[in-house]
Amino acid sequence: MTLMVEREVKLRFENPDEARAAILAAGAAPLRCRRLQEDALFDTDDETLRRRRCVLRVRTEAGKSLLTFKGPVQPGTMKIRDEFETVVADGAVLRRVLEELGMHVWFRYEKYREEYAAEDVTIAIDETPVGTYVEIEGGEEGIEAMTRALGRSSADFILDSYRGLFIQHREKHGANGAHMVFPEE
Repeated sequence: MTLMVEREVKLRFENPDEARAAILAAGAAPLRCRRLQEDALFDTDDETLRRRRCVLRVRTEAGKSLLTFKGPVQPGTMKIRDEFETVVADGAVLRRVLEELGMHVWFRYEKYREEYAAEDVTIAIDETPVGTYVEIEGGEEGIEAMTRALGRSSADFILDSYRGLFIQHREKHGANGAHMVFPEE
């Protein structure tokens, strides 16, 4: 299990190619290649976690699963919260255990993610069904420096979750659907 304080921001980009070019021009090095991440958020029927502003997530990618608990977001110019994360041998069994404990999936979302590293930050390009976002995670100074290197400022910070961005997109475009997933091909 890894315990850490997560500090991150998102920046909106027009498309993955624009984001990739900006990240490489800023001097970041490739860290992990593009892959599909499937995330499922769990809660109880009475929404105990959501009322506490917490998240319990099971992420699956390339046959590997991670269980993550995120505490409430702390006030500030960046998204800061406690995060506990551990690798899980069998994501399907974990999901079943959580269901047996009275939890259910209340939101699912998918994204294609590729990651880069620079100084004390990790930079991710997230291609989602509602747009392309660059997520910068690390120390405050590193996030600010990378933001400037990408030609942006703190005024461009997005602190909302992907669920929040999905709800905004759905309301703006009149779209339907309870989950942020790519259309089945």
